[in-house]
Amino acid sequence: MFTIGCHLSVTKGFYRMAQTATELGANTFQFFPRNPRGGAAKPLAEEDAVQLEEWMNAHDFGEILCHGAYTMNGASTKADVREFARTAIREDLAKVSRLPRCLYNFHPGAHLKQGTDIAIPLIADMVNYAMDQENLNTTVLLETMAGKGTEVGRTFEELAEIISHVERKDRVGVCLDTCHVYDGGYDIVNDLDGVLKQFDKVIGWKRLKAIHLNDDKNPLGSHKDRHEKIGEGTIGTEVFAQIINHPALRELPFFLETPNELPGYKKEIALLRSLRQEE
Repeated sequence: MFTIGCHLSVTKGFYRMAQTATELGANTFQFFPRNPRGGAAKPLAEEDAVQLEEWMNAHDFGEILCHGAYTMNGASTKADVREFARTAIREDLAKVSRLPRCLYNFHPGAHLKQGTDIAIPLIADMVNYAMDQENLNTTVLLETMAGKGTEVGRTFEELAEIISHVERKDRVGVCLDTCHVYDGGYDIVNDLDGVLKQFDKVIGWKRLKAIHLNDDKNPLGSHKDRHEKIGEGTIGTEVFAQIINHPALRELPFFLETPNELPGYKKEIALLRSLRQEE
């Protein structure tokens, strides 16, 4: 099954988001559990979760994806920022564990000139705190980063090091962002197989759980993290066709985070479906 979707607003509830995804030709979606810049999360309505599951089952949905707030930084130099991150991710996991087939993805954070030797154990400690709760049934994904500023997670080695400190290794994985890895210096345009082999060597295939499909406004290794619409950036349509059909990737859920409104997402989803080669 080709699982493809985009980022949607949670303001009208999960059931309505699922309906919107279907209207766009999608069979999954991504959402923020709270304002992406921080703030409190709305409580989950049980009826909404039930209706969501019924819709997902009836329309052959794959796994959906919850994206943590951008402001969560478990490696911050400020105690209050670290505490917000720890509290927010723990609350998020408790919430999404009550949703059907929901993964949880977050940006690892930034070391703010402390260095990764200090930052990585702090990030892992935040994850361990968040995952230490009963009824946890979601998998936590670390996102590959572009390396802007002091971001942690630009290299596969940094992500592998965080994972090595996580206690619940049965519930931790990676979300590969195409724009981020290209910005980070991994040449998926000219050596997709080589990049994927490097991922497998350093992290392992079993950890790869989701893909963010984003074109890039910038050249390889620019470390700027500026997403572009599919086929309008430096990665290009041909490479996305290779990605969605690659034997190691094709069964994963794909999520668009391109600079689009709903009509634009609908066109991109249709484009990607046209590029999909069924076995």
